[in-house]
Amino acid sequence: MDRRRFLGSLAAAAGGLMLSPRLLRADSAIDAFARSRAAHPYLAGWQSIDGEAFGPSKVALEGRLPEGLAGTLYRNGPALFERGGQRYSHWFDGDGLVHAWKITPRGVEHRARMVSTSKYQREDKAGRFVLPAAGSRVEAAVAVRNNDDVNVANTAVTVIDGRLFALWEAGSAYELHPDTLVTLGPVTWAQGMESAPFSAHPLREVDGSLWNFGSLDVLGGSGLLIWRIGADGQLLKHQLLPTPAPGYLHAFAMTQKHLLFVLTPYRMGDSGPFFERLKFAPDLPCRIAVVPKDALDAPRWFEADFGMAYHFGDAFERDGVIELRAVLHEDSAEAVSPMAAAMRGEHEPIVEGEGARLSSLCIDLAAGHARWVDQGLRGLEFPQFDPRSAGDRGAMLYAPLTVGARDVPYANAVAAIDAERGTRTVHHYGARVLAEEHVFVPRPGSDRANAGWLLGTVLDSDRDRTGLAVLDAERIENGPLATVWLQRSFPLGFHGHFNPG
Repeated sequence: MDRRRFLGSLAAAAGGLMLSPRLLRADSAIDAFARSRAAHPYLAGWQSIDGEAFGPSKVALEGRLPEGLAGTLYRNGPALFERGGQRYSHWFDGDGLVHAWKITPRGVEHRARMVSTSKYQREDKAGRFVLPAAGSRVEAAVAVRNNDDVNVANTAVTVIDGRLFALWEAGSAYELHPDTLVTLGPVTWAQGMESAPFSAHPLREVDGSLWNFGSLDVLGGSGLLIWRIGADGQLLKHQLLPTPAPGYLHAFAMTQKHLLFVLTPYRMGDSGPFFERLKFAPDLPCRIAVVPKDALDAPRWFEADFGMAYHFGDAFERDGVIELRAVLHEDSAEAVSPMAAAMRGEHEPIVEGEGARLSSLCIDLAAGHARWVDQGLRGLEFPQFDPRSAGDRGAMLYAPLTVGARDVPYANAVAAIDAERGTRTVHHYGARVLAEEHVFVPRPGSDRANAGWLLGTVLDSDRDRTGLAVLDAERIENGPLATVWLQRSFPLGFHGHFNPG
């Protein structure tokens, strides 16, 4: 794993992060954001949280919860952007805040709590940011021992055998108490693998076991670490996959037989935080690893034209061709720091017809080549699908997107997208509502694909409140069956997981 090299890389980065503290000073960043937040209420999505724990609180219900829907929607996202007169400039840097929306026949209860990582505890004690960040320059940052020193646990959540984990891209999973959300600590899956990266997008098999990966490239090493975790939370196997050249990936996909890793080429600058040094390379091809699940040490490598995707939808294999759906960012430079204007408190003009686009990566196993195919839909992100969908054709995708009249530079609707037929149905939340990822929840007792609900959180900027909407996945154009609203707003999050029962 070349641990010495990638840990040394992080220590070197800490020195580089000390170069430009002016970017974080309160008299510029914090005050400017506060003024703009008052003028543009949608910036509540990038406000800094004002506490450590919230709730539990009962929430007001509009409509009626569908019969059979019971369990907890967990969500995670960056929320603490300001400490000691400093404000982060990059959205991905905020410390993680995990929400729990508990749904029972008696109603909905909400609570939220900061993930108490070692970084969070150290900076809470110091009263300021003291450790280097992935995208922001931090004043007087100190050297780090390993990647978990800077782990913000702010990207996603998953549940394995009743255990709740907060996930980040480049460090350990942090275990939380599933009811109170109290942090229990980082998890090591195997002896000698302390602080090894366990990414934010594990994929689940029908038997409850999980696949995941950790990228060593972004830590200064080389290769992908493939994880297989059993349904009981025990490590089944791990495999180091050598990579032919540096490549960035945030997530991956799988078919019934293969794991699929799409590496976006990049070059690194000499100094500064990681995302400031990261330069995607459109002149180089993507490299794609097709890895048999029963032979992790026998990948096949393919190349395709450049494309930069954070997130993937489903993948399937038909007639010797694997098709993988991805959300490609047209402006790869902007993708390095999404919503940068919002983080600075700057109002971003609304531009129609732009944004990430839905594309399919078609991998011809016999011919040995791969190519991107544009699906003709733009302005979406965070695709989800029903994992019960057939493995030989495309699944229905569910994703937030931008449609119609809007006053916010963010998704304001949710869509059900049938890419094979070229159709979609949409629910438009409103011109000043910000729509986050919508998690698909299967209807209990049914094995029919797409029979279920979408659970999505939204920020109503007019009323400065965060809510949870429940939609029928097969009739989303009818709008929410039920909506519950908190009496305040929270920063926008990234990814969620529904745990039934």
